[in-house]
Amino acid sequence: MYAEANSLHGAAVRRLARGYEADPDKQKDLLQEIHMELWKSLGSFDGRCSLRTWVYRVAHNVGASHVVRSRRLSSRLTDLENLQAEMPGIDEAQVDRQFSTARIFDLIRRLKPMDRQIIMLYLEGEEAGPIAKVTGLSAVNVATKIHRIKKTLKQDYVEGAADARA
Repeated sequence: MYAEANSLHGAAVRRLARGYEADPDKQKDLLQEIHMELWKSLGSFDGRCSLRTWVYRVAHNVGASHVVRSRRLSSRLTDLENLQAEMPGIDEAQVDRQFSTARIFDLIRRLKPMDRQIIMLYLEGEEAGPIAKVTGLSAVNVATKIHRIKKTLKQDYVEGAADARA
């Protein structure tokens, strides 16, 4: 069952790990930790929810625990110089896209754990109902939170761009 879960949802789990951790080496550690927990937990998977929901639930629980541990340490922010140094030979448009993506992930990492979990599931294409099953909230509450989180992220992104120009 683990092979099936990894085959179907491995790419989404990698993206979720990226949403929880900026450092590529720490992302790999987090991803390994998520896979270990999936391996251990699938024995207790009873089918009351979909395999996808189970995988997301485990991944987000491990990710949230990782954030709590990481907050005790100093956080690392990615800036344009670091991106350019890590990606030699890439044109400026690609660097701009990478920088924008890094800024969005940084803004997502700053959200409260529950909000981060909701928006990461939303970005994975989940709707309010399945997100509600993962988070334990009502679907209406999830839909409201998605709207508010998107508004907050947009505002923070625009303000960050204005600050960068100033």
